[in-house]
Amino acid sequence: MADVIDRFMEEIEPHLVDQRRKRHKYPEIGFAEYVTTYELSEQLTHKGFELFFGRDLLTSEERMGVPSEGFLEQQEQRALGYGVPLDFLAQMKGGHTGFAAVLDTGKKGPNFAYRFDIDALPIEEEGNPPHVPAAQAFRSEVPGMMHACGHDGHAAIGLGLAEYLAKEKGSLRGKYTLIFQPAEEGGRGAKAVVDKGWLDDADYFLSGHVGIHDLPSGTVAASTSKFLASSKLNAKFIGKSAHSGLEPNAGRNALLAAASATMHLHGISRHKDGATRINVGTLHAGSGRNIIADQALMEIETRGETNELDEYMQDQALRILRASAAMFDVELETEHMGKAVSADADPGFAEIVERACGASKRLNIVPQLPIGASEDVTYMMERVRECGGKATFMIFASPLPAGHHHPRFDYEEQALSAGLEALIRTTEYLLKEGETREELAD
Repeated sequence: MADVIDRFMEEIEPHLVDQRRKRHKYPEIGFAEYVTTYELSEQLTHKGFELFFGRDLLTSEERMGVPSEGFLEQQEQRALGYGVPLDFLAQMKGGHTGFAAVLDTGKKGPNFAYRFDIDALPIEEEGNPPHVPAAQAFRSEVPGMMHACGHDGHAAIGLGLAEYLAKEKGSLRGKYTLIFQPAEEGGRGAKAVVDKGWLDDADYFLSGHVGIHDLPSGTVAASTSKFLASSKLNAKFIGKSAHSGLEPNAGRNALLAAASATMHLHGISRHKDGATRINVGTLHAGSGRNIIADQALMEIETRGETNELDEYMQDQALRILRASAAMFDVELETEHMGKAVSADADPGFAEIVERACGASKRLNIVPQLPIGASEDVTYMMERVRECGGKATFMIFASPLPAGHHHPRFDYEEQALSAGLEALIRTTEYLLKEGETREELAD
């Protein structure tokens, strides 16, 4: 089996790079991944997978932070112009993007599930060398959008895994579910997928993330610790406009309420029980220099090392928002836009990955690395464990010229091969072990 995997990895590496770069050139943000969903799924249509789209993938009402109807319609028209067929687009209309690909061998064995997120970020990418995508002509072609967190690579790894499973189907047992998830950024998409039941019968769940730690490519963390729970919140202050020179006393200044809230939010006392974070990411207010601002919109996130710590930050944030609104006599509207929970990988999974990858000459397996950020994959991990399965989340490290969510974010593409090989070898090892969820429970 080792020779089979080695040969496959040599053959697939150019394809991984090519697919990553195609995705990097055409990024799409959460719930608008229309072209991405189409192009990824098209590559699996004749490989023995059953594909599920739209409301078959996710529960529509459980999506969080769905973009405006106008924006989605604009992106759907753009996708049509790009070549996505109308009948295909109809399955995704209204922001129902992403898909699941299921390969059922028909032979008794474990149920495996994998998650690959596919969305990008609203960031304008660096356009000049030495930024590698700019230097090698695969920089984003979509203004204001960029794969600044490695999800282009995750999609490529998912395609590589699908290629391996299809090629080796005759020697496999059990069922394999690959979830190409929309809207990970902001913690908006995973819960809707989980609610649809995709993880309920999984014996093993594997996922991972490119980058995170600035380490040599080939370094793979078998499990991840320190997921931060996170909540995303929009706060809208509604005041009253007035002439700023003629009658400033007639106005109620929403901008001042938002500015006051911003300062005080960042002053929330951090908690003694663990890491806590808050960030006001955007603040848009007012309409002109001589007009008392009647509206202000803030985009806020909190994080905590546990669900309880994130709840503490949320409670404090809401208290400050309400107090700021009252102080300037304006109204306040809040809307929850996304959420991720804290979770842990199964303690024994690190040893499994280490044993599975022991024969590799390319991988350096470390038992665990902290993520120190939030990931809505935790919803999936928790559901699998609640239902009696085992779950892990790996890190596929790489040297990083700039941090995640930065206009110059990039990573070495060898990390893609390392991630794919770790997933394949771990799958094959677990397949030999032959444990199903029922056997694990025993």
